[in-house]
Amino acid sequence: MAKQEADSITLDPFANIPKVGRPKTNPLSREQQLRINKRNQLRRDKSCGLKRIELKLHTNLVEQLESLASAKKLSRGELIETILQHYLNIQMNGK
Repeated sequence: MAKQEADSITLDPFANIPKVGRPKTNPLSREQQLRINKRNQLRRDKSCGLKRIELKLHTNLVEQLESLASAKKLSRGELIETILQHYLNIQMNGK
C-alpha cells in the first residue's frame, strides 16, 4: 500500500529509491574540485606569462570601467591592462 500525500505520519517505503538525474562522476567534493580547478588555472596563466594581482576599487570607478569596457567590447581586465599599458608608455616616453 502506497503512502498518501496528505499522510504526514506514515513513513514512505519508497523514499530510498535513487532519484533520476546525472550520476556523480567525481569522487571529490565540489569545494575540492573548485580548489583544484583554480590551481590549474593559475598554472596555465603562469605558463602564458600572466601574473595575478588583486586590487580594491570604489564601486563608482568599477561601474565606469564596466561601462567603458562594454562600449569597447573588452573585458574589464583587458580594459585595465590597456589603460595601464597606455599610462606606462606615456611615462616612459615622457621622461
